[in-house]
Amino acid sequence: MMVTHKWQQCDLIAPHSDLDLRLVLDAAPASWEDFNTRVAAAHTAAVAADPAHGRWLEHPPGFAFTTAELDAGLIQPAEVATWSPVHGSQQILGQWAKTADAEPWTATDARFYWALLDARVAGRYRLAADATDNVHRDLSGYLRHCVAWHYVAPCWFAAACLATRSRLPGKLDALTRWRPGDTGHHAELFASHAGPVGSRPALAPRLLLRHAHAAVDAALHYTPASVCEPGEGQPGFGLRREWAMTAGMLRVKPARWRYYLDPPPGISTGYLIAREAKELTAAQAALERLAGHGTAEERSMATRVAAVLPPRGTPTSAGLLRDLLRSWSRAGAALGDFLSGPAPTVEGA
Repeated sequence: MMVTHKWQQCDLIAPHSDLDLRLVLDAAPASWEDFNTRVAAAHTAAVAADPAHGRWLEHPPGFAFTTAELDAGLIQPAEVATWSPVHGSQQILGQWAKTADAEPWTATDARFYWALLDARVAGRYRLAADATDNVHRDLSGYLRHCVAWHYVAPCWFAAACLATRSRLPGKLDALTRWRPGDTGHHAELFASHAGPVGSRPALAPRLLLRHAHAAVDAALHYTPASVCEPGEGQPGFGLRREWAMTAGMLRVKPARWRYYLDPPPGISTGYLIAREAKELTAAQAALERLAGHGTAEERSMATRVAAVLPPRGTPTSAGLLRDLLRSWSRAGAALGDFLSGPAPTVEGA
């Protein structure tokens, strides 16, 4: 009933940005396997239609949620705050965003934004890790885009949210609205990346990277240290939300694997296959936490799904994804119950 993408329209920088799509369903499909086959086929057809789509539609959707989960507030508010509609009702999405924005700030929010920082600061961001496999024009422009929009802008966004204890909707919004102390010239330099092509910084990517390090350090200076934040308001609600978020990601994993294993001619997906290791490790960690709470049936359900995934830290390869697709198909009802069932009322959180 709805397709959204993460970030706001002004955060999508042509021709370099890709779309992080999310699907919202009226209800769970009768067969998740058939659903994923259709999603993979639709994505493959869209990419095959135009070579440029290999970058814009780099990967199939990353999450699928149900309207019931959104109505119940089970989707992380910091995630919903960034959504923009591609297809579906702006009014309904606006209601969900308004509800998410009204929720009190909690430790879950702080962890969400600190995760964005922790993945990039202290030398963790590496320009060489931003794959250029499907970039066929303006390589220097794309590398500048990576420095500005994959490194500085997410860090500035996360720092702004942490400093103001608010869930901002996008990167450019943060660069425009949050300029503490003497950080304005840093924000201006990288906000200009979202302007018309002729107005964007023309610095060599490596020189821009040096400016980027200075900008991120300046933003971190005004970012509060990680402190103890209030937990979720209702006992067990945080784990119910984690259940919904984990199920939402796993629901569309087979579509990604199918596309990565059989992309259109000329499209590279090896780097995307390698990236799956990080997401599968995160899913495995979440399932292990869920397996320690709730009823015996709920704990068993999470344990059975965890058993389908590779152990944490396992490198991903094409062969592993093929094995996972076979295991996914064999798991049948064990997976279907987890993916389709409502997030349980978890006890003992």
